[in-house]
Amino acid sequence: MLKSMTGFGKEEADVNEKNVSVEIRSLNSKQLDVNLKIAQPYKAIEPELRAMLASFIERGRVDVFIDIEQTESNSAYSINHEVYKKFLDELMILSSGKLNEKELLPVIMKFPDVFRQKNDTINDDELKNVMQLAQKAIEKLDSFRINEGKVLETDILKRVNIILDKMGIIEKHDNKRIESVKEKLILQLKALREDSSYDPNRFEQELIYYLEKFDITEEKIRLKKHCDYFITTLKEEQSTGKKLAFITQEMGREINTIGSKANNFEIQKTVVEMKDELEKVKEQLGNVL
Repeated sequence: MLKSMTGFGKEEADVNEKNVSVEIRSLNSKQLDVNLKIAQPYKAIEPELRAMLASFIERGRVDVFIDIEQTESNSAYSINHEVYKKFLDELMILSSGKLNEKELLPVIMKFPDVFRQKNDTINDDELKNVMQLAQKAIEKLDSFRINEGKVLETDILKRVNIILDKMGIIEKHDNKRIESVKEKLILQLKALREDSSYDPNRFEQELIYYLEKFDITEEKIRLKKHCDYFITTLKEEQSTGKKLAFITQEMGREINTIGSKANNFEIQKTVVEMKDELEKVKEQLGNVL
């Protein structure tokens, strides 16, 4: 089962008379790269949230947004009497008692922290609820990645099967190529027999070298095994993008060798088509966990 690195998950709910939303997006990356944008009151959950993301997401660039939307019941403000009294006492001292509270009131109301928002106290239960929202958003992200992975898996499997089908085409042309090579060798052998100066031992060595240089039997067998192993790995329960990428490297090596040893236009043309399909597989694997 493949899992895409691209995903999206969002969850929102009312938490302590606040509308809290958690949105998570993930993109391709070789490592886990987490970027958190958390509303100031919830900064305390950052270490725990990072640990949760690491255990669920494993790899990819992840952007997390936790926002608070003020509700009507939450938007009212009250006076922080302690702060107000402190500013009043300080100003009374500075004015040497020449200004009274009524005269100082407009000035004090402009100072920071004199007003405080209702329900701005963040307790452990609220933080716990926000973490639960984050977990639900991560689960939605994970579900999204699984569904995307199924689409990628279908496309990748189709392309590997195309490579296997083209091996049949190579096999057909290889049989014809072998017959053609045999005919050429027989003609050359007849010509050499009429030449008393040729060295039989030297000819035998050259013949063995020639046959080894152009024989692609082993490459065809290995490529078939690599394709079968790729398909088996593709169906494993865990997403195995890196492992599949390593297998495609071996597949590419065998395809390249077949092309270089074939010395046949039809086989080389088919090899180009196989390379094209393999490159598309590699591109898709770049999106896989």
